[in-house]
Amino acid sequence: MSPPTPDQEPQQNPQADSIQSPIQEPMNTTSPDQEMQQNPQGDTNLEQEEEEEGECGFCLFMKGGGCKDTFVGWEKCIEEAEKNQEDIVEKCFEVTAALKKCMEAHSDYYEPVLRAEKAAEAEAVEQLEKEKEKEEGGVVEGEKAKEEEKA
Repeated sequence: MSPPTPDQEPQQNPQADSIQSPIQEPMNTTSPDQEMQQNPQGDTNLEQEEEEEGECGFCLFMKGGGCKDTFVGWEKCIEEAEKNQEDIVEKCFEVTAALKKCMEAHSDYYEPVLRAEKAAEAEAVEQLEKEKEKEEGGVVEGEKAKEEEKA
């Protein structure tokens, strides 16, 4: 089919009428600083909405189960420890243990995370064992070299 000439009307594709194009919303061009200037009281609904939009998939999953409150407490502990440059393991040991206990109690929902955690733990143990074997092998070889020097 050749393109229409200026004196001809273009032929319409009958399928084009049935296709609906999505309406795109205009992009938000205000920065967070500009939003605060426009809303200096800090609308908490706006902050919550932004937080939910930028939240990671893992966090959304964790908050979707029965351990939402425990997870939020764990998250706050981690954020606080990072902000204050504290030892996360030491500071958040109790909330981490509580979260793990809660997840085990709701294992029907959290099973994929628990399974991944066990796999990561097994891999870490295997890695430590390999490193230990290397160190012990190095010590044995080093001791043999010292014994040969003495002889």
